[in-house]
Amino acid sequence: MTMIVRYPSKKELKAHIGQPLRYIAFFGAQYKDNGMIVVCNRPHITRIGREFFAEVTMADGLIKKVS
Repeated sequence: MTMIVRYPSKKELKAHIGQPLRYIAFFGAQYKDNGMIVVCNRPHITRIGREFFAEVTMADGLIKKVS
C-alpha cells in the first residue's frame, strides 16, 4: 500500500532526512515508525508539487533514507 506524503518533490523529501514524515493516511495504519514505506505525492490531492514515488526507510519515527 502506498501512502501520500506532503512534499512537492522527491528532492524536497530527501532534504527532510532526519525529520518526521509529513503524510496523509487514507487507508488506516499504513505508517511505520521503523521499516520501509512506499510513498507518493498526488498533486490532485495535496495541491502541491508534482507526482513522484519513493521508498522511505524510517528509524525511530524519523526519515532515515529516501530512494
